[in-house]
Amino acid sequence: MSAEDYQKLPTFMQEISSQCRDHKKKFELYCSFHACPCCVQCVTDKHKKCQDMKPLSDILQQVKSSASVQLFEKDLKNVKENLDTAIKYMKTRISTINTQRTKAVEEIQYMRKSINDYLNKLEQDILNDLESKHSKLKSNMATLLQQMEQRASQIDQMQSQFTKMTQYATELQMYIGLREIEKTTAQAAKYIEDLESGGHFIEKNLKLKISTALQAILQDVKSFGDIDINTTTSALKMKAGRKDQAQHLVPNVPGIEQIKPSLLTKLTIPKNMNLNITACLILPDGKYIILDSENKQLLLFNNDGIFIRKVVTFTEYPCDACFVRNKTVAVHTEPSRQLW
Repeated sequence: MSAEDYQKLPTFMQEISSQCRDHKKKFELYCSFHACPCCVQCVTDKHKKCQDMKPLSDILQQVKSSASVQLFEKDLKNVKENLDTAIKYMKTRISTINTQRTKAVEEIQYMRKSINDYLNKLEQDILNDLESKHSKLKSNMATLLQQMEQRASQIDQMQSQFTKMTQYATELQMYIGLREIEKTTAQAAKYIEDLESGGHFIEKNLKLKISTALQAILQDVKSFGDIDINTTTSALKMKAGRKDQAQHLVPNVPGIEQIKPSLLTKLTIPKNMNLNITACLILPDGKYIILDSENKQLLLFNNDGIFIRKVVTFTEYPCDACFVRNKTVAVHTEPSRQLW
């Protein structure tokens, strides 16, 4: 490789060495379980229990022409498209929450204006009521005051004339004058008594009583409202990636003409059983299960293919089965299409 071509490689590839950093020896083997190259010393130190060790040269021989190159290229493309989709989605979400914020501000301001308008109306109503009652009360008191001032003016006039009467009036004039004064005084006294007995001197005061509901706002209302963050199912659709994609190098897939089946084992079925097998599964522990649609049952065989026992009998015809987990197997039955 020329220095010019070497400089074209990504930085992380330029830092890749053909020697083991721990033991300073050349990589000669490849551990498929850990998906990493190894030197001879690595096998002794870290890979004693790893059984799938292969010559590194065999792995590297087909690496550029292997199906993994196209798969990883497709993975990169899918990841980039997913990131672009996610970025576009997040930008849309940011735009959406900005719109939601603007709408929320408008709703808050509208509610505030509605409250202000309503309070202004209530304020004007009570001011009008105050003005009406004040005017009426003031008018009544002013009328009464005017009447009393007229009576007082009449008494003042008689008081100013009383001294002249005693000095210059004749006895007859004095006698008749005293009777008039007595009459006027009695009428004035009677007028005052009538006012007092009629409740005209009772104090009538204007007093404001604020609505308890309005006062409760200052005590009970602690906030203008609440801002919640609700979560809903995302509408974002991403392309599914492959799991464990970096664990193994994928060789070229052979064609159908190159695939040759080999016998794994034989199941020994008791002679008294007449079976119609619709499905056969190998369990993680190496045992076998088969579905018998003839007798509507699930049968278990050991690792050597020897019949162990009948697991369960169904009410309908079993069609297919799959291993779920632990000791659980799912079975599909017809005609009701139930899942057991």
